[in-house]
Amino acid sequence: MEPLEQLGRALLIVGALVAAVGALLYFGGRLPLRLGRLPGDIVYRGRHGTFFFPLASSLLLSVLLSLLLWGIGRFRR
Repeated sequence: MEPLEQLGRALLIVGALVAAVGALLYFGGRLPLRLGRLPGDIVYRGRHGTFFFPLASSLLLSVLLSLLLWGIGRFRR
């Protein structure tokens, strides 16, 4: 494959991923599974501030992205 073809393919894949993430963020409030508000996300509200750590959301995104990248790698062979 020529270098320009490889670059074009990479740009299409990156564009599709950016569009998918944008759609997820745009429609995220209407989904039954709300990232950032899952059980297991840590929220501490003190007198002078709030600490928020999305532990469960981070784990879920990590698993989903790992599966996605594993699938892409498996089909590229």
